[in-house]
Amino acid sequence: MDLQMQVDGIDAYHSTTQRIRVLTETWIGKNLYCPRCGNAKITHLQNNRPVADFYCENCKNEFELKSKSGALGEKVNDGAYDTMIDRITSNQNPDFLFMGYEKQSLTVKNLVIVPKHFFVPSMIEKRKPLSATARRSGWVGCNILLNAVPKQGFIKIIENGCAVDKEKVLLQMSQSSDLEVLDISARGWLFDVLECVNLIPKQEFSLDDIYRYESLLSAKHPYNHNVKPKIRQQLQYLRDKGFLDFTQRGKYRKIY
Repeated sequence: MDLQMQVDGIDAYHSTTQRIRVLTETWIGKNLYCPRCGNAKITHLQNNRPVADFYCENCKNEFELKSKSGALGEKVNDGAYDTMIDRITSNQNPDFLFMGYEKQSLTVKNLVIVPKHFFVPSMIEKRKPLSATARRSGWVGCNILLNAVPKQGFIKIIENGCAVDKEKVLLQMSQSSDLEVLDISARGWLFDVLECVNLIPKQEFSLDDIYRYESLLSAKHPYNHNVKPKIRQQLQYLRDKGFLDFTQRGKYRKIY
């Protein structure tokens, strides 16, 4: 995988935004395999498609690319807030590719894929409306909060300028599919509890360890007044999907 972006053909574009879009999208089209099925490449869709930038001719999965100079950080700008929420709640969103590149050398430093079924509304941050003097006065954009994605859905393809082994990426993508939940409310509960499990530093933990996050989960789900039973339900689901093991009554082991 060549991490150097090619500048051929960008002279026809005058704005920096257009040039970066061409550079990053061209790099993806020439270098990236399908993270879903392993097909040798993914294909660039027609420009200005409202839903995705690339698709795989083999498995038909679609991908959208977001890129930024420097480190990816905790959040990435996206488009209209309402549009993004509609896409998530209707399960029409593609997998997202997040690229961090070095501006001076035009090399790809980090590339991450977040599978579509990991997106929940709490990951989408509403930005302030544009001012009355702006060309699109009142328009409301959003940010995608990368720091809200559980690590099981934050799959690295390139890390610190080095490509991750392809088979490892494909395995992690396959494992992440076991956590696919179409119902958006159930999905929110699952990933919120999973993130609490991730926060527990121990490999083995108890119900008391996870119950320490009860107030946090209550704040995220204020209309649910049976938080502890809901926590146990999600732990059961994670066990059934092979991400946890029961060692004894009220005791769990992380096995992902």
